[in-house]
Amino acid sequence: MPNTTGVINTKYRFYTETIEVSRLSAQAFFEAGDELYKGKRYFWQNKEKTLTLVGLGHAHTITNNLEDNRYNDIDRKWRELCESSLKEKADVSPILFGGFAFDPKNKVASEWDTFPSAFFVVSTFQLVIQHDQAFVNIHYITDDAKSSETFEQLRIERDALIHTAQVKELKQHAKPTLIKREDRLKDEYLQAVEDVTMRIREDEVQKVVIARSLKLTFNDHFSPATAIYNASMEQPESYLFGLEKGEKIFVGATPERLVKVENNKAQSAGLAGSIRRGKNSLEDKELGDSLLSDSKNLGEHKYVVEMIKKVFTQYCEDIKVPTRPKLMKIRDIQHLYSPIEGNLKKDSSLFELVQALHPTPALGGEPRQDAIEIIRESEQMNRGYYAAPIGWINAEGDGEFAVGIRSALVENEHAYLYAGGGIVAESSSIEEFEETRVKFRPMLRTLGGNMND
Repeated sequence: MPNTTGVINTKYRFYTETIEVSRLSAQAFFEAGDELYKGKRYFWQNKEKTLTLVGLGHAHTITNNLEDNRYNDIDRKWRELCESSLKEKADVSPILFGGFAFDPKNKVASEWDTFPSAFFVVSTFQLVIQHDQAFVNIHYITDDAKSSETFEQLRIERDALIHTAQVKELKQHAKPTLIKREDRLKDEYLQAVEDVTMRIREDEVQKVVIARSLKLTFNDHFSPATAIYNASMEQPESYLFGLEKGEKIFVGATPERLVKVENNKAQSAGLAGSIRRGKNSLEDKELGDSLLSDSKNLGEHKYVVEMIKKVFTQYCEDIKVPTRPKLMKIRDIQHLYSPIEGNLKKDSSLFELVQALHPTPALGGEPRQDAIEIIRESEQMNRGYYAAPIGWINAEGDGEFAVGIRSALVENEHAYLYAGGGIVAESSSIEEFEETRVKFRPMLRTLGGNMND
């Protein structure tokens, strides 16, 4: 039986209904929203493939363009929306999904201009696939007390979407042809690395992450569903995400968790220091062993782990940190990896952890504020949501955010890719440029190109 819950706060009535469904593909459900909800969808799958989320339509959006208080603003508005939701608990909790800009003080005009500092949505139709079960929620948030007729119409639409997803064949997901690739601001990037390396050698900062961008042009529009499908095929061991806003979708397959909270247990991971995969298993092991003993990469990794440990000490108890990193091997690259966990303190929240952790030294630098200011003046581009937190939270405060790397912003026949690397005293601009080429590979291959043409 459906579980319909009406949640009332001072401004809105928040109606939810959950039904369990059988045999439902997340990709097919996303595609079923093509006609009515294109531009208002999201997709998420965790690294372990134990949780998949799809949202179609916007029942409610929570956004801001704040520079300083943006995390607390989203947290407060979400709590206000959900404050009565535990009186009658639905089968599946409503989910708020979205992301933040890397640096809200960066005002460089770019492809990201339509994205605010923070952008989060409650979907009209929410699919959750977990523990081999699939649930579809309807969310209807209104200030109109007379809503039964509208809600009945949403039930009809929900059933039609489920039927389409179950019966209609998936598209073939053919990639359009890549006709142009442009290294954006290449000379500026190389100069920035040289300048930042010098500043580090003069002890102005310890580390700064400098990124660059590629622009791809195709002979036809690149559909969001195709981008997500191909990312899932190319990078099955990563977090998979897609966030639409109008004509654009921010899509990626990232290996990096920022933070997860479940039943008051918080988990994060230090992921910094990298090397390519080998052509065979023997070379792969040799490369991995060299990474585990490389002082530059170990130093870069240590910055990240120490920073996360410091944040967890503030917001968590019973913290566990490994004494040395291990290797995380994904298709194109090997990383140094250290999982970190703790028990969330009573009055701490997921959004507080997100704010305190972003950006880690793996994406920003050390000291953090100095590094962000150097990035802002040196990169001469706008990262938008690249390298920033993207993820979800439910009504109970559980949720997970990943770091939006190995990603692209796709808009019709164009795609913008981003990659960066940590600059330290020993850095070389040419070597850093080559490292970004390795990091571009996952999304470049997903979108139909390669780094060798």
